[in-house]
Amino acid sequence: MYYQVAFWIKVCYIRSMKALLHYFFYFSAMLCWAQQTEWVDFRSVKARIQIYPESKKVEGQMTVAFDILKSTDSIFLDAVEMELDEVNLTMSGQDLNSRPEAVKFKNNKKQLIIFNAFKKDRHYELRLHYVAYPAKAMYFIDWDTDLTDKQNPFNLKEHVIRKQVWTQGQGKYTSNWLPSIDDMNDKIEFDLTIRFNKGYEVIANGHLNSKHSSDSTVTWHYDMQQPMSSYLVALAIGKYDKKVVHSKSGVPLEMYYYPEDSFKVEPTYRYTKQIFDFLEDEIGLPYPWQNYKQVPVKDFLYAGMENTGTTIFTDSYITDSLGFMDKNYVNVNAHELAHQWFGNLVTETSGTHHWLQEGFATYYALLAEKDIFGENYYYWQLYEYALELVAQERMGQSTSLLDPRSSSTTFYKKGAWVLHLLAEKVGPTAFKEAIRNYLINHRFKNVSTENFIDELETASGKALDGFVAQWLKDSVFYYDQAMESLEKSTFIQEYLMVDCELASSKCSSYLSSGISDEAKLKVIRQNKTLLKREDFKNSLRVRQAIAQSLSQIPLELKTQYESLLDDASYLTIEAALYNLWVNFPEDRVRYLKQTDGILGFSNKNIRMLWLTLALVTPEFEQDNKEQFLRELRGYTDPRFHFEVRQNAFQYLNSIQACDAVCKNNLKQAEQHHVWQFSKFAKQLLKEMKE
Repeated sequence: MYYQVAFWIKVCYIRSMKALLHYFFYFSAMLCWAQQTEWVDFRSVKARIQIYPESKKVEGQMTVAFDILKSTDSIFLDAVEMELDEVNLTMSGQDLNSRPEAVKFKNNKKQLIIFNAFKKDRHYELRLHYVAYPAKAMYFIDWDTDLTDKQNPFNLKEHVIRKQVWTQGQGKYTSNWLPSIDDMNDKIEFDLTIRFNKGYEVIANGHLNSKHSSDSTVTWHYDMQQPMSSYLVALAIGKYDKKVVHSKSGVPLEMYYYPEDSFKVEPTYRYTKQIFDFLEDEIGLPYPWQNYKQVPVKDFLYAGMENTGTTIFTDSYITDSLGFMDKNYVNVNAHELAHQWFGNLVTETSGTHHWLQEGFATYYALLAEKDIFGENYYYWQLYEYALELVAQERMGQSTSLLDPRSSSTTFYKKGAWVLHLLAEKVGPTAFKEAIRNYLINHRFKNVSTENFIDELETASGKALDGFVAQWLKDSVFYYDQAMESLEKSTFIQEYLMVDCELASSKCSSYLSSGISDEAKLKVIRQNKTLLKREDFKNSLRVRQAIAQSLSQIPLELKTQYESLLDDASYLTIEAALYNLWVNFPEDRVRYLKQTDGILGFSNKNIRMLWLTLALVTPEFEQDNKEQFLRELRGYTDPRFHFEVRQNAFQYLNSIQACDAVCKNNLKQAEQHHVWQFSKFAKQLLKEMKE
């Protein structure tokens, strides 16, 4: 061990010896450059970029302003697989109007290393030109298709080609398309000027100062006023309209949507203003950025991403009023907005403290939903989180909340539970005071768990060592203690008391009683034999549970079950159509005629099922079978959302109708940037070969 330490000390010493730096560059980088924030503070990046979507190319010029905290002979920017030239440097005190001097640099395809005698307490500006062909972090959607929006060779429902460019920095690194710093501990003010083809909206962090048109392009100038970590830099380009409302505090809330989806704007963005106003009041600190934008994109990697002031989310959350009940954007909306304080304003120092971002966003999203849907909803979600955490523990997968390798279940849901319990332990007044002080004292900085606990102890006057040891450092989820908290709710008490594993006279009346929907769902799961005709008069949620659980439909319940096809729920209609088709072959044609034309969610869940059933029902529209098959196969095409394609592949495989074109599309899906879809395609191809 001594020899290793001595060796690294020597390597760091060599950093100051400019003549030897080139020989020992790779060794010094491993230890010394990992702590670059100790001797350089990057202040701002002003970038002018042009994006060429057909060739998946980014070209840019940028000025990087930074201060030297300790004298050094080198600094670096992360720049992955980029061509870099025209690298020039200016130091404060020089005539900034004079031509910057060329500087020695090295491009190792991961970093741009600048060599110079950088002096402590001096300000510098670095200017450079670069070209990048991003392999990740920037995605070019549908630019390789030969079809136009008006062409529809497969006669497909809602056929739209959406050419887009969008970014995802977290976990992928902005340095793939913009020279920057991958270390989240270095916060920088980014101002982007983006040149792109006419006819598209270009959306990025900050305030749109201006835009200028030429013959074929438009240049968009975005300005940020505050610094952020590089992974939060974002842009999204596509054909959008937008709706703008203002929060109670006057912040512009820009909600983007596809022009053809104007009727879906209200249900998609339902409660947005209420969520924003609630979080500002509950957190106790005004929204810290200039404006707030939300942009749906095709084939996004996650549900949503909280880029500073510019949330990007998957367009599978775009919904109409009918789909809102089953799948809506409310939780993701609140979660990503909460990140604007917890993650963006204050940012973790490392993965060890990741719960400070995801646990907080999950907890505050849940509080916002409590404000919308009520207290029972809040306690029910906590109960479901607890069950998920217990299941994880039983599988031997539990880890400490401070383990950077923990699962999303731990970071998000145990993190939310910890905050719920802390609020109870220190009291709501002290908790809210601690949150506000935590954000104020560490705004635009990086934080550790200790910083947060210190604020809680100061505000409450309580020592939290024992709580931290048990709930943050221990891998165990203390279910009994969690249930003690939940059982303060009479709603949870009632739910736990309902038990119909064994049918009883009391259980037979539960579904027509005034117990909660959650308790009724529990009864249906436990004992389907209790169902009676009058039970179909329940709420949409209970009727949905009946549709999904009653796969064998008694003849005496047929008429009531058929009424489920008219419910305002795509999940209910999907389950009811399939189960009725299976149970009553003599009425298959009637069921297909009744549901013809219903698409369902954006993944076309009902349309896919309908096409498959129509194909395997001999007595139904025999002359149209070829058209049905062509439509179903058409949905496997790369121009469709990966969820649509996945549904189509599954249904075609189930009826052994995946032809050569379908299989070629499946092979193409193996290379898709969404890893879950790529994995699915590889597994399905393997099954087909076997």
